[in-house]
Amino acid sequence: MIIVTGGLGFIGKNLVNQINSSLKKEVIIVDKPKAKILKNNKYLNNLIFLKKLKNKNFAKKIRFIFHQGANSNTAEKNFSSIMLDNFFYTEELISLCEKFDIPLIYASSASVYGRDTRIFSEREKLNPSNYYAISKSLIDLLVEKKIKKNKKLKIIGLRYFNVYGPGEERKKRMASVFYHFNKQLKNQSFIKLFKGTDGYKNGEQKRDFVHVYDCVNINLFFFKKFKSGIYNVGSGIATTFNLIAKNICNASKKKFKIKYIDMPNDILDGYQNYTKANITKLRKAGYTAKFIPIKIGSMKYSNQKTFIL
Repeated sequence: MIIVTGGLGFIGKNLVNQINSSLKKEVIIVDKPKAKILKNNKYLNNLIFLKKLKNKNFAKKIRFIFHQGANSNTAEKNFSSIMLDNFFYTEELISLCEKFDIPLIYASSASVYGRDTRIFSEREKLNPSNYYAISKSLIDLLVEKKIKKNKKLKIIGLRYFNVYGPGEERKKRMASVFYHFNKQLKNQSFIKLFKGTDGYKNGEQKRDFVHVYDCVNINLFFFKKFKSGIYNVGSGIATTFNLIAKNICNASKKKFKIKYIDMPNDILDGYQNYTKANITKLRKAGYTAKFIPIKIGSMKYSNQKTFIL
């Protein structure tokens, strides 16, 4: 039995689909009751799952847990709420996996590095600048401490950079610029980009965009070749928002104009103008697959159902 928490969410749902099609293993989706369950998969509420996991007979049936569930709102202002969802839930899950020797991969985030660095290596000091990033940082620090203490502990943290691809519409405001730019093109003849801040020109902020299928592939790589630790999950390439907009418009074959807007106040303080994953550690672990290029990802975004791994 394989557990996928957050299995109704963006990365989780794509991961469940791939497990169903390639591994042919029994999958139980763990999530909050908010959407139609994927066909042929069992479902558990996230709180009920934790209660069941405390039972040894249930725990010993579990082969693996992919913990993708979280509050991913980087503008969240309720610290208690996001700590409950992202830290305390994950902390208890880690403790139970340690107790019953269950391998666990959990979702971390590049936000833990903060907004003031240009070095994105797993060895760097963390500098979270919003509540979401703090909740993820605390888990990463906990895991690093546990791994140092217990070399046999089976736990992997994946620091996702800017993930995009099919299924992210449910993230709404937190969806990638790929989603928002495509949506804007369907409804109007212009795309909205943020004005420059902190020395960056309009639309010239640069992020490491990684396709959700690459994230799924890396999860399944570590499922087969487990090696405890925390790893960056990004393409290793930083791309400007202006270039993303151009690629998406070229792919849709539409003429467009860019409208530069002020960055919203609620994300301004913690906004990362630049991210670029150092993926040396991931490569040393044996992951050699090429990442989906931005141009290809842009071309396929509007026709996601035909995109094949």
